[in-house]
Amino acid sequence: MRLAPAGDTMLGRGAARELAKQAPESVVSPEIAELTRTADLCIVNLECCISERGEPVPKLFNFRAPPQAVETLVHLGVDCVLLANNHTLDYGIEALLDTFAHLREAGIRWAGAGENLQQARARVVLEGLPIVAFSDHAAGFAAGPDRPGIAHADIRGGLPDWLCESAPGALVCPHWGPNMTPAPLRYVRAAARSLCELGASLVAGTSAHVFHGVEGDVLYDLGDFIDDYAFDPRLRNDHGLLFLVDLEPDGLRGIEAVPIRLEYAYTRLARGEEADWIRRRFREACAALGTKASEENARLAIAKH
Repeated sequence: MRLAPAGDTMLGRGAARELAKQAPESVVSPEIAELTRTADLCIVNLECCISERGEPVPKLFNFRAPPQAVETLVHLGVDCVLLANNHTLDYGIEALLDTFAHLREAGIRWAGAGENLQQARARVVLEGLPIVAFSDHAAGFAAGPDRPGIAHADIRGGLPDWLCESAPGALVCPHWGPNMTPAPLRYVRAAARSLCELGASLVAGTSAHVFHGVEGDVLYDLGDFIDDYAFDPRLRNDHGLLFLVDLEPDGLRGIEAVPIRLEYAYTRLARGEEADWIRRRFREACAALGTKASEENARLAIAKH
């Protein structure tokens, strides 16, 4: 099975303004869409709600995408979105419930949020692969027994029991660690080791807005995929990767990483010096974790460990 786990996908604010003027497919290049559509399973971390309702909750950034954003997800061939993050409830519960409705109508599954705690923590199974998602921050967005919200887990002191029970055999998608960090923090690496020891098939994280290196069955951070964010001149969150993962029932077969360039509400393949910078940084990030990344046909590759 080939997976295309893509990073933070924010279709609100500037991206929403672009979607109001252009077709749903306008925010990605045809080459990017071809990669995601031809994967057996495409997953994105949706860093916004999809709604026309609700009021912004008190915080610095609030992201809400219009209903037509679902058509962008359909164009990309997205099978499942991850909703366990710090923007899913930016416009309150009403907008979250609208997000569920829009995704359901489009035939797109979601993980990491639900109408109650049980649903938010539930594993979602696609193509025989269980998926579980959680966030280690935005505790105020956490679902309750009778309250819609996200799956939240405080992992600094170890994994909670419910996550230990859900991890075996699953694709685990944590929204963990702070923004704009170039490498995983110590507690994140400890949690990743625990998830792998429990038998997780693959761990694919988000939150940093920049891609991290790979260690064993762990993609610590997928970075950003589509957004309108300002970029850091040192960390270059506008220089990213689209990961393509070959996963079989008996484990990971290999990983490819395609360099991508995030412009304002538009993502395309990276070119020239952009791609060179991305390849160099990824090789260094992997080497720091004891992993060798090679270059094959302008892509980065990690063979089965």
